[in-house]
Amino acid sequence: MPSKGFTTADVPDQSGKCFIVTGANTGIGFEVARALAARRARVLLACRDETKARAAMSRIRQETPEADLAFLPFDLADLASVRRAAELAAKEPRIDVLINNAGVQGPTLKHTAQGFEQTFGVNHLGCFAFTALLLPKLMETPGSRVVVTSSGQHKGAKIEWDDLNAQKSYKWLPRYGASKLANQLFVFELDRRLRAAGAPVTAVACHPGLVGTNLARGSWWGNIAMSLIGLLFAKPAMGAWGALHAATGHVKPGGYYGPAGGSELRGPSGECVASEDARHPQLAERLWDVSVKMTGIDPGLPAVNCPS
Repeated sequence: MPSKGFTTADVPDQSGKCFIVTGANTGIGFEVARALAARRARVLLACRDETKARAAMSRIRQETPEADLAFLPFDLADLASVRRAAELAAKEPRIDVLINNAGVQGPTLKHTAQGFEQTFGVNHLGCFAFTALLLPKLMETPGSRVVVTSSGQHKGAKIEWDDLNAQKSYKWLPRYGASKLANQLFVFELDRRLRAAGAPVTAVACHPGLVGTNLARGSWWGNIAMSLIGLLFAKPAMGAWGALHAATGHVKPGGYYGPAGGSELRGPSGECVASEDARHPQLAERLWDVSVKMTGIDPGLPAVNCPS
């Protein structure tokens, strides 16, 4: 574990700023929302379940009674819900940072409301759509950021371009890894296009390291594994350091941040190394075009000529 790095203690005062945190009612998303609220930020908790979201808000207010919090109805598995959430969020006076934290994985093949394989549909397509819809609002605030949560599992992963909806086969962990590679490719391409357009928005990727959360709640053995990981490696509060670093710390556009120690599995956040595939311009542009076609939502940023 490195002796220095970014932790919750390094989050500066966020007075006057507004953050959206997806999946903020539990796990890492909750810890991110809690830390930001304690630093005087306005935080929109974008969640599917209002009861759970409001319970999370009550927990935060027990520690920070003056916390400025709001519930944002939001289901990444339904693009209609994503559109409604973006429309509601855009009514805010300002949005400084969108933290795309929510994600799923599971042993059973499921599909989104639009018929996409759920892991790719939620972890990437929903994230892509929500970000695209909120870009005009984010561009109103110079210095705004888009944070996308990836994972070390993006390394070695491959996107099954001819079977994105798992009509031929479905294997749980490879599909999850592919969705996290998609997250990295999206940030890489979004950063290239934002900078080429001279937009005042920074795109950054992060990862939590090896953290015990309820991400594997669809599997009994996955729940056991997550519990053991929480005991041996890191709790969600530590897993939030990468997202908090990407959202509030000093970062490089298109950078990748998270635990930098122990093979990027644990410890304070620092600059990390994405895979070669994650920074492949042709793959990134291909994913962008596929995402626009599948979602019907275009971020409106011109393509950048890829090196040959």
